[in-house]
Amino acid sequence: MSDNVYAVTELVGTSETSIDDAIRGAVRRAGKTLKNLDWFEMTDVRGHIENGEIKHFQVAVKIGFRHEDGKN
Repeated sequence: MSDNVYAVTELVGTSETSIDDAIRGAVRRAGKTLKNLDWFEMTDVRGHIENGEIKHFQVAVKIGFRHEDGKN
């Protein structure tokens, strides 16, 4: 296994449907601007309640991505 260096960014994904959709949305969005995504860690779960019902799930995730070594 080679040595890697990672950076971590934190995002909050939201979904009206589920926690899973909120996580997947955050990872999908990160993948549009970051390369070499390797892992995620869910750090917080919360939601928005309206009229006694869950309206939105909000999930904070840390996403780790490898720094390129500059060798091409």
